[in-house]
Amino acid sequence: MKVYFLGTGTSQGIPVIGSSHPVCHSVDPKDKRLRVSVWISWEDTSLVIDCGPDFRQQMLHSGCSRVDAIFFTHEHADHTAGLDDIRPFNFRQGPIPLYAHVRVLENLKKRYDYIFETENKYPGAPSVDVHEVTDAPFIFGKKQIVPINAHHGTLQVFGYRIDDFAYLTDVKTIAPEELAKLSGLRVLVINALRIEPHDTHFNLQEALDFIRAINPGKTYLTHISHVFGFHEAVQQTLPKNVFLAYDNLEINI
Repeated sequence: MKVYFLGTGTSQGIPVIGSSHPVCHSVDPKDKRLRVSVWISWEDTSLVIDCGPDFRQQMLHSGCSRVDAIFFTHEHADHTAGLDDIRPFNFRQGPIPLYAHVRVLENLKKRYDYIFETENKYPGAPSVDVHEVTDAPFIFGKKQIVPINAHHGTLQVFGYRIDDFAYLTDVKTIAPEELAKLSGLRVLVINALRIEPHDTHFNLQEALDFIRAINPGKTYLTHISHVFGFHEAVQQTLPKNVFLAYDNLEINI
């Protein structure tokens, strides 16, 4: 299974528009971060988790030519605002399956009503096939997908486990019973926004505490803010087997 990091930045991306922060002026490509998303593929299956405002650019840069489904973690714009740009996949493949909590699906129907229209639909609009994600595992691409419940402040979000890989972003709290779903991981991806505490995201210490509780083989930190610091400087401070993810990083599991 291949995991390709399409974006590893926070909601504003890095560089932040108009910012004078030194990280926003870094010449290191690892300090330039699009909105957070991953592309996961195995055999003849290709899926994307989250579809933010940089989706078109991410698809072009990664060379992704097929998307069999989009899994959503939650409805915030930095995770959903690229939905209209599924059209090239849609025109080649037909309706694109969307997997999300029912609340997220209802939110998308309001914001993208023309996509979900069933009468007198504009012929150039995308078409989708919706699937409600609950706590129950489901099968996709001949693999079991295990939804992981967490909270982004007070908002419920889903992470996803596929085999020995798990992807969670925008997490602040997670119930003990959900931790049991994450045992025996080879690779964990988890958000770590910055050094200082934040109301709705793990900071670095919270992420490291979570990693110790899960004890995966390797962990990649994502959803990174410019105030976290320069990529190379931060990486030198991290424990063994904990890595800052960066855009266009590709790992094989």
